[in-house]
Amino acid sequence: MLSALETEGQGNVTTNLPVQSLINAHPFSRYQRVIFVICFAIVLLDGFDTAAAGFLAVSLQHEWGITKQALAPVLSAALIGLSIGSLLAGPIADKYGRKIVIGISVGFFGFTCLLSAFVDSLDQLVFLRLLTGLGLGAALPNVVTLMSEFCPDKSRSFVTNALFCGFPLGAALGGFISAWMIPHWGWRSVLVAGGLFPIVLSIVVFALMPESVRFMAAAGRSSKKIAYILSKITSREVLESDFVVAAPVPHSITAGLSLILSRPYIIGTLMLWLSYFMGLMIFYSLINWMPILLKDTGIQPANASLISALFPLGGVGAIFFGWLMDRFNPNIVVATGYALTAVLLYVIGHVSDSGIYLMLFVFAGGIMMNMSQVSLAALAAAFYPTQARVTGISWMLGIGRFGGVAGSFLIADLMRRNFDFVGILSSLSLAGLIAAIALIVKQVSSRSTNKPG
Repeated sequence: MLSALETEGQGNVTTNLPVQSLINAHPFSRYQRVIFVICFAIVLLDGFDTAAAGFLAVSLQHEWGITKQALAPVLSAALIGLSIGSLLAGPIADKYGRKIVIGISVGFFGFTCLLSAFVDSLDQLVFLRLLTGLGLGAALPNVVTLMSEFCPDKSRSFVTNALFCGFPLGAALGGFISAWMIPHWGWRSVLVAGGLFPIVLSIVVFALMPESVRFMAAAGRSSKKIAYILSKITSREVLESDFVVAAPVPHSITAGLSLILSRPYIIGTLMLWLSYFMGLMIFYSLINWMPILLKDTGIQPANASLISALFPLGGVGAIFFGWLMDRFNPNIVVATGYALTAVLLYVIGHVSDSGIYLMLFVFAGGIMMNMSQVSLAALAAAFYPTQARVTGISWMLGIGRFGGVAGSFLIADLMRRNFDFVGILSSLSLAGLIAAIALIVKQVSSRSTNKPG
């Protein structure tokens, strides 16, 4: 295998140089850090705009005189759009490139979010939130994929998880910004801000963000452009070469959906889908219903909201899981996280009468849940080859979003069946166990087919 050093200072053009081997041979450069900052900003705004409707719900209800039930379409429209956008964007990006899809989708969700600020009916807002979700769903998997393909193998999980931390931080930032902006300028100002910043960022993407060199090598793009980008990563001249990816796909398998569902990958693909589905079922069930569930146990509404807010704060802990995944078997690390999530959910159901312990275990459960869920993106990025990586990640995200929708209906049905707080949390803990088992199955399957874990 030729290294980067072997391509420099020579008078001839080398052949069959694996792109990833060159990236692995150099430390994380300033150029890669610039790419990370742009990607992190996109994920941050993705989190902000995804959660935007929730920040506006009370203001909408007050201004338009609508019921809580009438708000449901507004709150779910973006989630449905996210699923559709994720499913559509993967195959497109694996054919035409990550950068162009990222730039267009960021500009698109910014534009539709900006238009949302000028609606005068609930139906218009629902339609535009659906369109915003399409852009959000297309952007996220492509950003994660592009960044992962610029990372050295030894730090890919750490960097990918650090990138994903932007999503909960964006949602939290949106809450603070909304609390400040709405009293001064009204709820429409939040949508204006949520639209203008992505539009500006889309310009930055087209101006400064490079295309993935792994994608360009796999697609047979210009070796001159690949060498130019690699030179900026290594800070040394890289000669033109017949650049290749380390593990080319067999000619009998086409890129995209057919590859991730092909025999070597299908079990791992289905297990990733199942894990992400179950994880989002837990996440959105608790985000949407925990304040009501805690209130029904006798906790004051203000305290119920405060305790519930502790759950999503654990997203930043994903950096620690990324560090573990780069050093130990990543499937086992994440499976352990889901198993511990199941245990903590069960415990939460039994400590609702003890304020301090309830807060402690809700926070701990949120950390473990968020670390596990965020880490699945890094797990998928490592599992799929370059030719189908965006498709693999985006379909996992898209299928998983339906778990979020299913979670809301599940809790409503359990309440209709008179399940108490203990019963509901115990039921949700089963989803955590299923996710853990799915990743164990993925690990066993990957070992038997000699595919990456």
